[in-house]
Amino acid sequence: MSAASWQVGPCDALQGSVRVPGDKSVSHRVMLLGAIGSAPLEAEGFLRSEDCLATRRAVEMLGAVVADLPGGVVRVTPPERLASPAAALDFGNSGTGIRLMMGLLAGRQVAAVLSGDESLRRRPMERVARPLRDMGAQIETSGGFPPVTLSPGGRLAALDFAMPVASAQVKSAVLLAGLSAAGRTVVRQPAVTRDHTERMLAALGCRVERGDWGAAVHGPCRPCGGRVVVPGDFSSAAFFIVAGLLAAGDAPLELAGVGLNPTRTGLLDILRLMGGRIELLDEREACGEPVADLRVWRSELKGIDVPPELVPLAIDEFPVLFVAAALAEGVTRVRGAEELRVKESDRIGVMARALQATNVRVTEHPDGLDVRGGRLGSGTVDSAGDHRVAMAFAVGAARAEGPIRINDVANVATSYPGFAADAARLGLPIEAVPPGRAA
Repeated sequence: MSAASWQVGPCDALQGSVRVPGDKSVSHRVMLLGAIGSAPLEAEGFLRSEDCLATRRAVEMLGAVVADLPGGVVRVTPPERLASPAAALDFGNSGTGIRLMMGLLAGRQVAAVLSGDESLRRRPMERVARPLRDMGAQIETSGGFPPVTLSPGGRLAALDFAMPVASAQVKSAVLLAGLSAAGRTVVRQPAVTRDHTERMLAALGCRVERGDWGAAVHGPCRPCGGRVVVPGDFSSAAFFIVAGLLAAGDAPLELAGVGLNPTRTGLLDILRLMGGRIELLDEREACGEPVADLRVWRSELKGIDVPPELVPLAIDEFPVLFVAAALAEGVTRVRGAEELRVKESDRIGVMARALQATNVRVTEHPDGLDVRGGRLGSGTVDSAGDHRVAMAFAVGAARAEGPIRINDVANVATSYPGFAADAARLGLPIEAVPPGRAA
């Protein structure tokens, strides 16, 4: 379902089960690590979203051969060495793709320009570029933003880097650069951040150390090939977890094969503190990642002060959490989430305006929001082209007082191309509104 806008909800109840698409973070790394491996890498469940397909096109331009196999499997065959691309690598809207590629290319004697769409060209790149320069990379940004230019240079030196601000993308970029450096490259983090890169490097045979303190990689190293299974994306599952808590019927909503990386699941802890009933079944492992099936029961949520230690573990899920807070009893307060200001949109400002447009009382702070719950009204919201804002209001509309019009939804395809179809199958009244039709 492709449209400029959606008209959504409300409904009596949602019911059924859904298997969310493969993890976006892991899918990016399948392409990146497959492109520098010592043998082909096959992956089942690769996410064919716009973001991940942009990373796929980029590694193909660098000389990797990517093939689609039966059963939804992709095979990445690495070149003997990466080649300088003939044109700029276009990452569209993907901050993960461009930042991780900066680290991957930093020591590989490649001349490349990395860019993206208008939104991506407003996102900061110096926090990645600075430590890479400290390792010896020849890398320039355009006033701190894309396009980013990498030039061939000398060999990289291993680095012991203390991140001033917790960021999984910065950590991953430095670790990927460390694969080209001789010795132990260390990244120390001020708070726990996502560890997909460390887990996948270890699963593919690289020598990795990791813990709450951060991570280290011993280089030089080429990941081995093989076959992996990409777990279901928790950030995509988050929308249906909240949908189930808000609007499940007599039976729970069920979600199959969801990745439960502990650096990603802060939302589960927050929602349980708010009174949400979420059950984990058949816990197992795939691609070095914990996986389980989920049952989500309709629950009466209560507002809380979100514990600060959970904020970095739920940073991508705050749009849908803010919507859940609007339908909870009492006030939900979030602080320490200033990173939301530099996501695909300024998610603090965009969510504040969108909630106010649906008659929710909100107080905006530099690093978070206070959301006074109790109702979500009918109205028209501007997602600012942010896929997570659009999907958050779509599931919230199930319990709204009337229909919600959500404008600028095309970028949902960057992370969850089948979202509207999956939501409709569960019973959410979601209608594609073609360009030009009045609200």
